[in-house]
Amino acid sequence: MTAISFRSTPLAVLGHFLARQSRMIQAVQWLMVVVYLALVTLPAFLPVPDDSKHIWDNLVLFAQFAFWGVWWPFVMVSMLVMGRAWCGLFCPEGTMTEWISRHGLGRAIPAWLRWKGWPFVAFVCTTVYGQMITVYEYPKAALLILGASTVMALGIGLVYGRGKRVWCRYLCPASGVFSLLSRLAPVHFAVDAESWKTAPRTHAVNCATLVDVRAMTGGGSCHMCGRCSGHRGAVELQPRLPGAEIAALPAREVSPWDIILLLFGVMGVASGAFQWSASPYFIALKQGLAKILVEHSILFPMTETLPWWLLTNSDETGEVFTLLDGFCILTYMGGAALLFGTIGLAGLAAAARMLGQRQLLWRLGYGLVPAGAVGLIVGLSAMTLTQLTAEGVFLAWVPDARAGLLLLGLGWSAALLWRSLPAAALWRRAAAWSLGMAGAFAQLGMWGVFFFVW
Repeated sequence: MTAISFRSTPLAVLGHFLARQSRMIQAVQWLMVVVYLALVTLPAFLPVPDDSKHIWDNLVLFAQFAFWGVWWPFVMVSMLVMGRAWCGLFCPEGTMTEWISRHGLGRAIPAWLRWKGWPFVAFVCTTVYGQMITVYEYPKAALLILGASTVMALGIGLVYGRGKRVWCRYLCPASGVFSLLSRLAPVHFAVDAESWKTAPRTHAVNCATLVDVRAMTGGGSCHMCGRCSGHRGAVELQPRLPGAEIAALPAREVSPWDIILLLFGVMGVASGAFQWSASPYFIALKQGLAKILVEHSILFPMTETLPWWLLTNSDETGEVFTLLDGFCILTYMGGAALLFGTIGLAGLAAAARMLGQRQLLWRLGYGLVPAGAVGLIVGLSAMTLTQLTAEGVFLAWVPDARAGLLLLGLGWSAALLWRSLPAAALWRRAAAWSLGMAGAFAQLGMWGVFFFVW
């Protein structure tokens, strides 16, 4: 690795500024905690607004738009631009779990908690449960899911670590997705190993997310908080080519769970969650099952429901999901996960076999991260636009922008996957590339159908 030159570049200055401004950063973080608690808590105790209310004159509608229409889309885009700076500088749950950890039991982190599959399990469970209780539309549902997440974050902080963000590192439902997306960012904290070795010994870096800064080569686990900037004269915020980390990902950074999360979670479950309510396949599934049930005189799945905290059941709006609705939602999301996940995994396995290096299966999967990222962004932005449309705001350029984003995700994944292929005959590399891109073509193609056909 080339030595870092500590020039007064804007990025380097910004990194060192963050390292010096811990009090200011903490003030911003606690302000975000207040905003977060207000947006999540207050609407749950207010009446459901009628059709005469608007975003600008009703707190419930304003909170829904601010949180689901602005907050979360911004967070996802920020991962692609600034890495996990949101996590390190603004995240309310991260702030609270680190704070309580300073006053907690400080126990050692057990092996079960370090299991790398937790981000996948947490993401899938949160996404599925959110759809079952319509988390995007009902404040009580949002409070239940986000409140439970916050309570668990506080509980983990109270028991494990000492002033650390154990929850953020291992259990946060969004952590795995953020880790994948941040690897595309055009900035990162670079570490000069030689400068680190030759520098005089000093205090250890207080890395709240337990990253070994000395050996850090990427941004997957780095929260970009800036605490390590300038440490031992070897750490500096630097630019890089977008996606360069994925193209040069070392073997020790490759995790099968990352690719399972990407293919079956982000491309599968999340796509199904965004699309089921407008899908003709969902309607056909529900009608087909209803017909079979009627023919066999089994009517209770079409009439019975569950409490609102298990399945959408709102007395205020009259919206009710029956057992049949719930089953169909689960089936649709599960089907999307199996379909897109299997296509993607089979394509990557075939590509690795074509190259004669089956162990490359998981390594090549990182090339599909841009396609997954674009799917999340267009899905979240669809909710934003739905809310704006309800307020009479129509944006004529949206279809072109969506098409452009889908093509960008496809092209970016295509370029990264090609750069990730090992040296081989051109025809073999081309065949492996075509097979490896199957998952990206399938998922982004389905988004194209969703926006431009359905």
